[in-house]
Amino acid sequence: MVGLRGVGKTVLLNQMQRDAEAAGIQTVYVEAPESRSLPAILAPKLRVALIRMSRIDAAKEAAIKGLRALAGFVGALRVKFGDIEVGIDYEPEPGLADNGDLEGDLIDLLQQVGEAAKASGTVLALFIDELQYVDEDQFAALITALHRVSQIPLPVTLIGAGLPQLRGRAGNAKSYAERLFTYPDVGPLPAPQASIAFAKPAEDEHVRVEPAATQKVVDLTEGYPYFIQEWGKNTWDLANDARITEQDIDAASAQVIASLDESFFRVRFDRMTLAEKIYLRAMAELGPGPHRSGDIAAVLNRKVQSLGPIRSSLIAKGMIWSPNHGDTAFTVPMFDKFMRRIMPGDDWVPAVRGDKDGSGDG
Repeated sequence: MVGLRGVGKTVLLNQMQRDAEAAGIQTVYVEAPESRSLPAILAPKLRVALIRMSRIDAAKEAAIKGLRALAGFVGALRVKFGDIEVGIDYEPEPGLADNGDLEGDLIDLLQQVGEAAKASGTVLALFIDELQYVDEDQFAALITALHRVSQIPLPVTLIGAGLPQLRGRAGNAKSYAERLFTYPDVGPLPAPQASIAFAKPAEDEHVRVEPAATQKVVDLTEGYPYFIQEWGKNTWDLANDARITEQDIDAASAQVIASLDESFFRVRFDRMTLAEKIYLRAMAELGPGPHRSGDIAAVLNRKVQSLGPIRSSLIAKGMIWSPNHGDTAFTVPMFDKFMRRIMPGDDWVPAVRGDKDGSGDG
């Protein structure tokens, strides 16, 4: 699933995992942070899955072999990926997932995990959130391993979620990724569904929501589920009778915006360097976007090429993405409005124009 922040990808991923477990499927759930390697986040979770499968008589032998493969995998890659921390239950089997090459070893490991799942009469489903943060070489190794187990075939699959650039990153990692995966877009709710999402929870509690109030929330949130949730929460707390009116929405809006500024938006803003903040502010000056790179550079009175490293860094941090060649868009809905609130006026403009080395720290 690909989509901007706040559209509900993680909520959907969690629900899919619960549905899978209810159907007897073995699941592994991880979130890919920027600072850790793929082997480090996968290895402990695969160990737990293999231990669970080893308790099934028909799968015990295959699962133990999988744990031996995991021991070889960890031992061979621990030098290259120093952040791997996982308990070892069995001695490694020489020659099994222990060559020190991530792609080849991951193929061997997922093959053994798949054999254990097959013997268990089930599927191993890998649920990975924030997939765009996985290093491209490691992502390529994962795609190759999944491709291989699908060819054998073995019951191992991936359900992932990430920002819109995930589709391009997967294609860059392995050209056949486009055929291997589907990429459903998750976006803002259409107006009728956004209206239901806001009004129905209140109406289920016997509180009437006036149509004008619902329409105002749909307009303010642009249909983004997380924003609908925030307006719903704050309006509910504020309203004091058995109905929610447009005036209640107006009264709650200031609190909602302040809350979003201090949490949803601010947590992302604080991760940026000064140069990155100014680049984002220049984007905000142009509106919600997408924007041509040349137009952003013109706002900053800079050459496009000189801003390339800043733009690349913001893409890597998941703050912006490129919907088309030369275009740049925010990954966080309504971030342009936030940037204009937190960096008002035009004091930020000379801050960049006086920057001698282009770092944003001058």
